[in-house]
Amino acid sequence: MKIHSLFMLLISGILSGCSSTPHYATFDDYPVYEGSDLELSYTPQESKFRVWAPTASEVKILLYDNGSEGGAYQTHDMKRSEKGTWTFKMDENLKGKFYTFQVKINEKWLEETPGMWVKATGVNGKRAAIIDFADTNPVGWENDVRPPLKTFTDISLYEVHVRDFSMASNSGMKNKGKFLAFTEHGTKNSTGESTGIDHLKELGITHVHLLPVFDFASIDETKLNENKYNWGYDPLNYNVPEGSYSTNPYNPVTRIKEFKQMVQSLHQSGIRVIMDVVYNHTAAGKNSHLNLLAPGYFYRMNADSTWSNASGCGNETASERAMMRKFMIESVVYWVTEYHVDGFRFDLMGIHDIATMNEIRAALDKIDPSLFMYGEGWTAGNSPLAEEKRAVKKNAKQLDNIAVFSDDIRDALRGSWMHAQIPGFVSGIDSLEESVKFGVVGGTQHDSIDYSKLIYSKEPYVNNPTQTINYVSCHDDMCLVDKLANSKPADATDEELVRFNKLAQTIVFTSQGVPFIYAGEELYRNKKGIHNTYQSPDSVNRIDWNAKATQADVFSYYKGLIALRKAHSAFRLPTQELVQQHLKFINTGIPNVVAYMLTNHVNDEVWKDILVIFNGNRRPAEVEIPEGEWELVCHDGIINLSGISLVKNTNFIIPASSASIMFVK
Repeated sequence: MKIHSLFMLLISGILSGCSSTPHYATFDDYPVYEGSDLELSYTPQESKFRVWAPTASEVKILLYDNGSEGGAYQTHDMKRSEKGTWTFKMDENLKGKFYTFQVKINEKWLEETPGMWVKATGVNGKRAAIIDFADTNPVGWENDVRPPLKTFTDISLYEVHVRDFSMASNSGMKNKGKFLAFTEHGTKNSTGESTGIDHLKELGITHVHLLPVFDFASIDETKLNENKYNWGYDPLNYNVPEGSYSTNPYNPVTRIKEFKQMVQSLHQSGIRVIMDVVYNHTAAGKNSHLNLLAPGYFYRMNADSTWSNASGCGNETASERAMMRKFMIESVVYWVTEYHVDGFRFDLMGIHDIATMNEIRAALDKIDPSLFMYGEGWTAGNSPLAEEKRAVKKNAKQLDNIAVFSDDIRDALRGSWMHAQIPGFVSGIDSLEESVKFGVVGGTQHDSIDYSKLIYSKEPYVNNPTQTINYVSCHDDMCLVDKLANSKPADATDEELVRFNKLAQTIVFTSQGVPFIYAGEELYRNKKGIHNTYQSPDSVNRIDWNAKATQADVFSYYKGLIALRKAHSAFRLPTQELVQQHLKFINTGIPNVVAYMLTNHVNDEVWKDILVIFNGNRRPAEVEIPEGEWELVCHDGIINLSGISLVKNTNFIIPASSASIMFVK
């Protein structure tokens, strides 16, 4: 009762406008602001500012003429308002001006911040910008529509970094390292093959997954001539596009408009856009734009009051707290509504709580259920958040239509991510058949799999294949070419490495779930054996577009795989029930060989039955196949959907390190 009385006195003091710093017993006691007007509401007649800083004794707003230089031309005290917010209004047109907030806590003024809900900034994201968002819309933006999508298993993901896409001298693109590179058509490499967005259309992928394109901290936007490189997993301003990818980072309108032009161009080419988002941590801890508003609230702390670090980057955010959850939900909705983004990949999604992720899914479903959500189902370290509450892979069945990456299929096929020298199934290592089969069924329940023999999971972890991302490499860790080269058997030839590569991607694109490739894999891309290239130069990271000529066979094969999957719905089953009823494994009795059938025109498939065989051995294997007149469409590193040859003999020879796919009508 005594504590309650003190608390009521405190609240009374707050409401009466006293200047003392409010204190709350726990973060759960912090007021929650439900309104949608945080940060700035602009019209030519007035600008209304609202910032959430519940423990502040004073808050002021500073107005600037410049986005990075000079002092404030005006400073105003903000007024305490409802639910921990502070407000200020100017009855004049502030378009073109900049501002920051400054919060006073415990008699100390913290550093200036543009706020965490900020949507436009000056160079390097230090000051918020006042703009008219109507000025950011490219011509025809109101007519922009996302390409049609029936089900998530119809997706083919292509993960790419903005700089990697266009920086090579042979890219043929003018806007190197910029959003606008994705708007350039007719670009060619040195030997005349198409590059850029025309290449993406030719390849056939459905979704471009962009590595972080929000405003991140590591690149100095005033020194772009230095060509500094970073992946961008160091968030500064979550709701602002990265300035270094624009043609003028000093102009707050430019980066926004050019981002929209990129999305518009990709949509017009039939390609959806996925944003890689990093809500799990911030580039700075103590002086982040979040912490400068409400110190400690947005982060998890250890029992000893040190910063928890499940991100491996010095801090981790607390998605379970009401205002952090609100921020995440409103942020993704904002990117969808303002920028027409089509989905999100959540970095270290395991740091976030399940409830928050499901609320994000629900918010996106209200806009468009075809918006795709997926993430890394793990953390980079321990967290105070209880494991049963984390959005990790083992809890994926509790996630509503949110997919997770399958490290099971990745490491079964190519070998251990922890140990570069350890090979996998495609390099001739046996005893991995059950893990390969688990990848084939997209991590779902299937009676033909011995779950005790899997390399990681010991049980199915998803409800449907729509929740599984199948891949063998991404931006992080070694790319596929480098991994296979590092783990190859001592006597393996370069020709064999290509066979290993093709086999790995064949399994990815014919497995149930959502296939994912790293940009440039279709051109046999390497990164000089470097595991972690987040700060490596363009010479390591950029796509060498001339490889489209020198690796024409690999490109043709990847293109064929995507065309095969796109044309044949049996490889895109949306439910576990369809997989269980129509995907039948064949026990060949041969180590390191996996074979299965997709039967009876499943999922409106035009072919009646499809037979798929993977030979992970470095020698041919003789497999007994069902009787019938089978037509080969994939064999010995060649794909031809019109047919390669007829197979009438039940004793079938599958070449070394390869896949064979055939069908009967």
